Order: sequence, then C-alpha cells, then structure tokens
Amino acid sequence: MKGLLWKLLRKHISTSQLIGFSIANLIGLTIVILAVQFYNDVLPIFTDEESFIRKDYVIITRNISSAGAIMGNSAEFSDEDIADIESQPWCRRVGRFTSSKFSIVASIGGGSTPMIRTMFFFESIPNNFIDVDSTSWHFDPQNPQVPVILSREYLSLYNFGFAATQGMPKVSEGEVSSVPLNFTLSGNGNYDMIGGRIVGFSNRLNTIIVPDEFMRWANARYGTGEVQQPLRLVVEVNRPGDPKMQAYMDAHKYNIAGDKMASSKTYYFLTLIIIIVIVIGVLISLLSFFVLMLSIYLLLQKNTKKLQDLLLLGYSPAQVSRPYIKMVLYINVAVLIASIVLMLLARSCYLPMLREMGTKGGSIIPALIVAVLIMGAITAGNIWAIRRKINSLWIQD
Repeated sequence: MKGLLWKLLRKHISTSQLIGFSIANLIGLTIVILAVQFYNDVLPIFTDEESFIRKDYVIITRNISSAGAIMGNSAEFSDEDIADIESQPWCRRVGRFTSSKFSIVASIGGGSTPMIRTMFFFESIPNNFIDVDSTSWHFDPQNPQVPVILSREYLSLYNFGFAATQGMPKVSEGEVSSVPLNFTLSGNGNYDMIGGRIVGFSNRLNTIIVPDEFMRWANARYGTGEVQQPLRLVVEVNRPGDPKMQAYMDAHKYNIAGDKMASSKTYYFLTLIIIIVIVIGVLISLLSFFVLMLSIYLLLQKNTKKLQDLLLLGYSPAQVSRPYIKMVLYINVAVLIASIVLMLLARSCYLPMLREMGTKGGSIIPALIVAVLIMGAITAGNIWAIRRKINSLWIQD
C-alpha cells in the first residue's frame, strides 16, 4: 500500500527542481562548514603558545619624540589618561606596570656553573593579568623566593650576543630555569639576598615580570616611598585589532609594544572575512530552502485533488505526508554527506600549507556540528511546511 501511495503522489515531482535545490543547498552548506573548518584550522597560528599572557592583552606606552625628550615631557600615564582608556568601548580593564625603585644585582650560576652577575630591574603587573599556576606565582616575605617571567629576547641576546663573543656557554630555556638564581636587593638602608626561579619566558613582554605582591613589598622596604605613575599599561581588549582602538592610539600618540597590533589586525580581518563567507553560505542555504519549499508547494498544489481523495478514503494526514517527508530526508541526508566530503577534500588541499606554518590544524568536530545543525534546521522546516500544507487540506475537507 505504501508503494502504491508513493507511485500515485510522485507523478508531478519535478526532478530538475529537486536537483537544483540539492546543488544550491550543497554549495551553501559546503561554504559554511568549510569557512568554519578553515577558521578552526588557522586559529592556532594566531594563538600564542604562552599561557601567562593572553592574546587579548596589549601593552601600550607613550610615543616619545626628540622634541618632547628635550623639553622634558613626561612619558608617564596620569590617572586621567588611564580613566579615559578604561572608558573606551574596546577596553575591558587596564593594569599598571609597577617598576622597581631600588638597586638589584642578579647572580646566576654557582658551583659547576659559571657565575654571571649583572645589574637587574623588575616590573610587575596585577596578578589577574598573569595566567600561571597560582602555587608558582606568589611571594611570601617569611620564606622569600621570587618567581620571574623573563623576556625570551634577553636569553637570545645572551646566547647569540654576549656568550658568543665572550666564550661563554650557551644555555637553553630549560637549563636557565634550573640554574640557581639570586638577587641582591638594596636601598633605604636595607640589604638582602633573596633566591629566585624562572617560571616562564615571554615573547610579548620585553621585560622581567615578578609578582605584584613582591614588588609592593620590595618598593616599601628598599624604595624611596615616592608615588610614581606608570610608564606602561597592559590593556585587556574586547577585540584585538579593532580599528577603533588603533585610531585611538594614533590620536593620543600611544604605541602598542611589539608586533601585537599587526598580528591582531590580521586575526581581526580574518575573522571578519570568515563571518562574511559564512553569511553568504547561510544565505545560499536559505535560498535553497525556499526553492525546495516552493517546489513542494507546487507539487502539493498539483496533487491537491489526489490528496483530498486520499484523505476522504481514510488516510491520515501523517500517512499522506510521509512520502514527501521521506523524499526530503533522503535528499537532505545526501546533501549533508556530500558537503562533508567536499569540505574534507578542500581541507586536504590547504592543510599541507598550514603544516608548513607550524600548525596541524584544528578539530573537524565543530564543522560537523554546524553542518548537522544547519541541515537539521532545514529538514525540520521542510517537514513542518509539508505537514502544515497537508493538514490544511484535511481541515478544508
């Protein structure tokens, strides 16, 4: 009986219309999931491996000109400057760099390791801007040992500058972290030697960072007690690379440290392009959805007399609509599988180039979830429309 019902209802089905819907839906869905997958694959390139300073932080300083330096213009940020930055829509919060105001001499090595002594300096930022293990990033004056985040550039300068010309041994990051480290702190009539340890290296922070509680304790003990405004700020932003942020920096003659803004701009525009591509893909999928709905409505309209006769013979609306629902399910499942295959084929073409950039790509699960959700929504809409049309015929009878 089911076969006879399908044979009766399929007479007016337009194969060309169904093929057109399938191709349009296939193109739209493939564009969407390929954009999602590409974004997921390239994201590691823009994600810094350093865990202790996140990618949505930027470090800003004032632009010091030659004329300004001669005239003695201050490079410090006032409370009004900081409040103005905090009021900007792209800013979440602002942290101040605190500088050491006392004498520091660092000694590295001892025993079988050659001793290196050098003048040193410290800076700190609020601890909630540092993302490290809280058990490693703290300071206890009763049992003093200073955790340090060191600029990776300093290690490179030692290995390829100082050590190479002075016949000193080159050291790796792991070796430096295990080498004994001592700091001689003096000032304000106090003199102490405190041990330290390097807990990480930074490409972004071109400085030597210590916990904020240590800096406040040390400045109070060894410093002059003078209140000094910060020379640098760390700013947590909503969207790195936002053109409004760059315009603000240019207008106030602020500098963003390193190449952070360049990479952030690239990441920002990549995100913008991916969003545009996804929107285009979604629009194509929506158009294909309406093409199918138009085809189904025309088909149901042509079969109105047959459908009404079937309903009068005792067939339920669910039975009459079932052949059309199965047809939609088969088509949409085929489109879903085909779009995933096309996405994987396209991914296999660009993935070798990403591997040359040092990334293996991301997981395909997010793209698969998006594909299933979109096709599930389209299928649900198709089924709802079919049932609604059949029920309207049944109610009219």
